[in-house]
Amino acid sequence: MGYVNPLSAEKISKLLIKYSVPAIVGMMVNSLYNIVDRIFIGNSSDLGTYGLAGITIGFPIMIILLSIGILFGVGGATLFSIKLGEGRSEEADRALGNAFALLVFAGLAFMILGQIFLRPLLTLFGASEAVLPYSTEYMRVIFFGAVFQVVSLGMNNFIRADGNPKIAMLTMFLGAGINTLLDPVFIYVLKMGMTGAALATILAQCISAAWVVLYFTGKHSKHKLKRKYMKINLNIAARIVSLGLPGFALQLANSLLNAILNKSLFIYGGDIAVSGMGIINSLQTIFLMPVIGIKQGVQPIISFNYGARKFSRVKEAAKLAVFAATAVVVAGYIIIWLFPKQIISLFNRDPELIKFGSYGLIAWFLCMPVVGFQIIASNFFQAIGKSRSAMFLTLTRQIILLIPALIIFPKFWGISGLLYAAPFADLFSALLTGLWFYWGIRNLEKDSITTVPNEL
Repeated sequence: MGYVNPLSAEKISKLLIKYSVPAIVGMMVNSLYNIVDRIFIGNSSDLGTYGLAGITIGFPIMIILLSIGILFGVGGATLFSIKLGEGRSEEADRALGNAFALLVFAGLAFMILGQIFLRPLLTLFGASEAVLPYSTEYMRVIFFGAVFQVVSLGMNNFIRADGNPKIAMLTMFLGAGINTLLDPVFIYVLKMGMTGAALATILAQCISAAWVVLYFTGKHSKHKLKRKYMKINLNIAARIVSLGLPGFALQLANSLLNAILNKSLFIYGGDIAVSGMGIINSLQTIFLMPVIGIKQGVQPIISFNYGARKFSRVKEAAKLAVFAATAVVVAGYIIIWLFPKQIISLFNRDPELIKFGSYGLIAWFLCMPVVGFQIIASNFFQAIGKSRSAMFLTLTRQIILLIPALIIFPKFWGISGLLYAAPFADLFSALLTGLWFYWGIRNLEKDSITTVPNEL
């Protein structure tokens, strides 16, 4: 009897736990990169509020870097999973090799361009004269590690799709653990300030990148990185890009959102508001990372079974993922409402910052309970290869609704309007996604005739 892939036969709830729990733990640990930097910087007597503002200004640029890893990593892993589901193993290997080559090339290009245009970029993203030196010092080092970050992040999606979610989790543990250990040494012991925080981050990412490459050249992987498949094929690259585009567009939108937000925060609330939103962004990362982990865990389950035309399993996986994501965000919502001041004070004990941060936290997360559904339901379309629908739905929350609200609301309600723009976008994007998801599930089998990709 031949080998039966567990994705096609094992109980869906068991598969979701197997793939999502390591992804959740890994994403939570991975989110520590920025959070740990902010905690150590915020509590440093030499850096404090200006240091927090400096890293917040650089955050949109780091999101762009993240988006490159998602474009080629998630896009490539989705194609990889679909081809495995169709029984086309060699085409899956081609997707793996092409995605790796694209990640390396994009990371190197980002590093070079970043070094050339660093100061104009930071000014464009809202750095004040007081904050610019802190942000420049941090981001110059971060750009040197760009290729490590995109390779580590992007290829980790393939480890999960290769059937080893626990190893994918260990990749994130490894990087975040090294970063957490090095941060206090570089910032407090060696007195390296913002440079030390950034250096700890890129050294951790370098080790993570080496780890994922060793996995795909070692004995633990079912599919190997082969030089003959690293020569970029335009058809494969185009398919990878099309499948990764929704997540990429979402992160670019997130970067644009943060840039507009930082500018508006400085206008309506000064550097304190910029620092406070930096903390809120870190907390948003913590509370939404489990949802991203569920999204990453369910993606190969949906993609494989869609490729294998097992539509009842596709529907079951999607519904279970929505339920789990909603449970996670509701739990986070309760914690935020109960302990806003205590959470903010972990980062900095400035009374003015705590006052703004705790108020901003409650306002920004007002409609958080619907966000889990919106993320999973929009990603469902990406997992089945309907990248246009996925891209539209992922952009509703960040571009189509939130950015206009960030521009318009403060003109009428000042800083409060700025903060309440988020729940407005969360609610209406979830309603639109709900309608789209309902019709997508109902017409799944009929639509599959046109959306299952042809042989590359």
